[in-house]
Amino acid sequence: MDALKVGKKIIEEEIKAIERVSKNLDENFVITVETIKSCEGKVVFTGLGKSGHIGKKLAATFSSTGTPAIFVHATEALHGDLGMITKGDVVIAISNSGETKELIQMIPSLKIIGTKIISITSNENSTLAKKSHIHIKVDATREADHLNVAPTSSTTAVLAVGDAIGITLSILKGFKEDNFAVFHPGGSLGKMLLGKISLEETV
Repeated sequence: MDALKVGKKIIEEEIKAIERVSKNLDENFVITVETIKSCEGKVVFTGLGKSGHIGKKLAATFSSTGTPAIFVHATEALHGDLGMITKGDVVIAISNSGETKELIQMIPSLKIIGTKIISITSNENSTLAKKSHIHIKVDATREADHLNVAPTSSTTAVLAVGDAIGITLSILKGFKEDNFAVFHPGGSLGKMLLGKISLEETV
């Protein structure tokens, strides 16, 4: 087996998935951005498995670029962590199939709490999509692995769309380098940014 050739092919499959999703992005992306920008609360990502891992990363990206966000594990949400979610929040539920039972079970409580529910799935006819206020279709068509079962292209595509939402919001909010520096005081990135802004001057 030519490992390099296989590796390049897998990456090319994921690139194709992102290109396909980008081409098919529609007005619901715009509605999502506008909904989050006008919300009075925070953004709450939720999901299970690999989708949950993507949700955690997106919550971190949103928070670091000017849109407060957290991740709530869907199973834990059903056992009390729904209390982390408040009226005015926007919940983004991630599920490739749109049939993840834990996410679907959250919906009645989320509607009682008073949140907007945005789902990201590959199927606009799924239960989760139909029960959400807004749905973004992210259909990678096939996974990049040789069995077409491991979440690879699908999770990469969701990550790309989520990043696009977060950075679009950041731009619309006028989030600048000095704001970024305040949220990143540690590490090499913090040192580079704080060379241009002194946090001590704000104390």
